[in-house]
Parts: sequence; C-alpha cells; structure tokens
Amino acid sequence: MKIKMLGIPVAVAALLALGGCSTQTVVTLQNGTQYLTEDMPKTETEDGFYEFEDISGAKVKVRADEVATVRKED
Repeated sequence: MKIKMLGIPVAVAALLALGGCSTQTVVTLQNGTQYLTEDMPKTETEDGFYEFEDISGAKVKVRADEVATVRKED
C-alpha cells in the first residue's frame, strides 16, 4: 500500500519537472499581433510557413514573410 501512496507524488513531481523544460516563445507578426507559445516554433517549412501551437492549444500557421520576430520570453 505504501508503494501506491508514494507513486502519486512521484508522478506529479515528474509532470511538473517536464513542464518546466519548455521555453516560452513570443512570435510577433508584422501587424503587431503576438502569439505566446510553449516551445520554439518550427522553423520555416518548405512551403514558406511557420507552424506552432499557442498556449491556448490553437494551432497557428503563418507565412514566413508575416513574422517580424521570434524570441524567447523573458
């Protein structure tokens, strides 16, 4: 029984540690729109787009020429 009781806190700690590994990134478009992402977005794809998922879980795909900056959140 003690092993099961110990397993839950260990699992929670592991999930929290994995969540801390991501680096939030701000993607700013030419029109001033900003997206906050959990990880660095994929670089420009073959078809000329950046693809990423914002922090709300929405998948975003924008043309590379519309992206002004991609920087890590401070």
